[in-house]
Amino acid sequence: MATKTLATWSSTLPPTSVPTPVLTAAKRSLYNYIGCTLLGSSHATVQKAHSALHPLFGPPTSTLLGTHTKTDPQHAALLNGIASHVHDYDDTHLDTIIHPTGPVASALLAYVELLSSPSYKPPGISPLGKNGKTPVSGPEFLTALTVGIETSCKLGLAVWPSHYDVGWHITSTTGSIGAAVAVGRLMCLSPEKMAHAIGLAAVQVTGLREMFGSDTKSFHPGRAAQNGLLAAVLAEGGFSSSEYALEAKRGWGNVVLGLSPGEGEGRVEFERFLGDGEEGLGRRWEVERNAFKPFPCGIVAHPAMDGCIQLHHEMVGRGIDVRKEVESVREKVHPLVIELTSKRRPRDGLEGKFSIFHGSAVALLYGKAGPGQYADEVVRDPEVVGLRDRIEAEADEGLRADEAVVEVVLRGGEVLRRHVEHAVGSLEIPMSDSQLEEKFLDQVSLVLGREGAEEASRIAWRVGEAEDVAAVIGRL
Repeated sequence: MATKTLATWSSTLPPTSVPTPVLTAAKRSLYNYIGCTLLGSSHATVQKAHSALHPLFGPPTSTLLGTHTKTDPQHAALLNGIASHVHDYDDTHLDTIIHPTGPVASALLAYVELLSSPSYKPPGISPLGKNGKTPVSGPEFLTALTVGIETSCKLGLAVWPSHYDVGWHITSTTGSIGAAVAVGRLMCLSPEKMAHAIGLAAVQVTGLREMFGSDTKSFHPGRAAQNGLLAAVLAEGGFSSSEYALEAKRGWGNVVLGLSPGEGEGRVEFERFLGDGEEGLGRRWEVERNAFKPFPCGIVAHPAMDGCIQLHHEMVGRGIDVRKEVESVREKVHPLVIELTSKRRPRDGLEGKFSIFHGSAVALLYGKAGPGQYADEVVRDPEVVGLRDRIEAEADEGLRADEAVVEVVLRGGEVLRRHVEHAVGSLEIPMSDSQLEEKFLDQVSLVLGREGAEEASRIAWRVGEAEDVAAVIGRL
């Protein structure tokens, strides 16, 4: 009864039962999301999508972050979702490699602003507040966001790792359902209608790992946000689906694992992660296990890049010219690094995000690896390419996902070594609020300038305390 369990929990969860540290974690996830989406709003991928889809836009109700313009809710969810992920700088649930906030927050923000539209009359919302409707408060929004993130991550855990290994992009395949549940929470859907929303989202499975390194990768979370919003709206309107959408023989769980009916017995762990056990819903909160990226690329590459940055500073401190004195670089990394980020000759910034060789090269050359180091011109820079070609990476099954060993061989024969036991940004070495703010300001300044970035940062931190989230979001 996984579908019913999830529907009941998400629609009836008392807000007071969500611990304060959990809401704080959700607030940090939302803050990071806003920064990533503001930066992404100016990316060529987002601009291409906006230009292509513009003829299809409906009445403008919902903000496209970073543009001071609005569009209809479905396209706002889609475009903000694309923007949130296009730089690969978004949050990561390390146990599943899901980037959970993008699909959920993009759908929620689009819906929240729709509620404030004078012409919209949603069923089931008490006619209080301005425009005849109750505005969504920050605490209500954070609770819905938390419920959506928990949904995405728990479902991901239930099918991990086989679902990812077969080739699905787990961020979007779970994100549609997380977004539907979050929006359904704000709609005050009954458990019955929430179950239908889950089913409607479950049939909209989106995302193939084959698309990594292309525009379509960031389309995945955008489409998941759009799908989830659509699912909740249809369910609110009485549209039905299966009440066993997740757990049925031909339901979501077995299908996304590629299993034949009956073959999935014990393979899909719904009871473990949706049930009453210590890892179940409301027992272990996955949003507290959400991590934030210090580098805008595949997170599995971060440990080696962290080591390269440390070695850069050591070399600079000793007066060693990184550009002239590096003979070669040897790296031992977790096997997922080779599987996911082994593009030896990336052609542009999007492909560079899936190249451990590019990430290590810029980290070693510049001592940093921010959005600027993934610009197309940097990926093609002869100096970067030259160092990239002298880097070798070898999979080591004895290493954890957040661990790496980096050796730099100098032209004189000396070997400099770093063993990164836990990369910065991991659960063991998490980014602090001040580090998150520095990341926010650095990336958003590229779009809004320093003064605009500081104002956006103040707004983003306060969303969770706002009396009217729609009024606050409209300023971003």
